[in-house]
Formats: sequence, C-alpha cells, structure tokens
Amino acid sequence: MGIHTYFRSLNELERIIRCPGKFKFEEHSVSAHSWKVVQYAKTLADIEEAHGIQIDWKKLYEITSSHDYGEIFIGDIKTPVKHSSVQLRQLIQQVEEGMVDHFIDEHIPEDFKAIFRRQLREGKDSSVEGLILEVADKMDQVYEAFTELQRGNTEKEFVIMYRNALIKIKHIQLNCVEYFLEHILPDMMNEETLSPIDIRRITEEALAV
Repeated sequence: MGIHTYFRSLNELERIIRCPGKFKFEEHSVSAHSWKVVQYAKTLADIEEAHGIQIDWKKLYEITSSHDYGEIFIGDIKTPVKHSSVQLRQLIQQVEEGMVDHFIDEHIPEDFKAIFRRQLREGKDSSVEGLILEVADKMDQVYEAFTELQRGNTEKEFVIMYRNALIKIKHIQLNCVEYFLEHILPDMMNEETLSPIDIRRITEEALAV
C-alpha cells in the first residue's frame, strides 16, 4: 500500500510495447515513449519562451512525464483504433481515468491524493502546456514511424501513423510547430532511406491537408 505501490507500478510501463502486433525493427515501450515526450516538450517549451510565451514548467513536467500512466491498466491501444471515432476515444479516456482514480483511492495516502489526481490527469488541453504535450506526443509517433519506414518497414500502419501525426501537429497553433516544420522536418527528409515507400511524398501530402 501507499506510494511504494505507485513506484512499483512504474515497472509495468517498461513492459507495455507500443504499436503491438506489428513487425517493427525497434520495439518501444510506453516508459521509453514517456521519457522522449518529456525531452521533446522541454525543447518545444524553450522555443515558445524564446518567442515571449510564459511556460508553467512544473505543470509541463507533470503532464508530460505522466501522460500515459493510465496505460498500465488498459495497455497501448493502437492510435487508428483509439481515434476511429470520437465516441470510442471518449469511452477509452473515461475507462482509463476511472481506473487511475480507483488506483489513487485504493493506494495513495490521503495527504497525497489531490496531488496525484493533478499529476496523473489527462494533460492535453487548450493551455500552452497542454498543446506542447500534444505536439510532443505526436512528434514521437512521427519519429517512431519515420524510423521504421526509413529502414524499409512497409507495414501500412506506420504510414498511417506518420501521416496522421504530421497532420495533427501542423494544425496546432504554436511557435514550436512552425520551427518543427521549417527546420526539423526538412532535416529528417534529407536523411538517407532504404524504404521503397516515398516518405517525402507522404510528408508533402500530409502538410497539404
């Protein structure tokens, strides 16, 4: 019981593999994904600050580092499935949030319950920190899918993941998104690839949507 149970539960995130059931050259755990999202987010936030935007760093680190904790209870549900309908996405979120709340009620000491509810909540919202989390989360999908495609993986799901994540990023109104599209993405396109798939064409089509 207590916070020890929470700390022990974090090991489970290392055993949950993203995009299950598909051939991958590299396996990525939810734990590794969460770490990368924090790294993306802090750089994206630095770009926002360079443009005069105030960042609540405590909130940013809380929501980025814990944004997928609920997958301990429901696993990693493939993005195309999760977002196949608004109703399904809302239902999955309700189940996930309900199980996190139940975990907090059962295991977290009373003095810390409010803190854990704040830290483990769904962090994607209209705040600058919530939008940065959304961008960082989608950026990791871009990088995971790009790496697979670049190495010659022809699984259609990675094409869909790459394309949809780029479209989502493009439509988020942040300075860091402009920087990503103007400076980072072109560097990705200039890397060598073994893929029979035309990644540059898919990229251009996604950005035109």
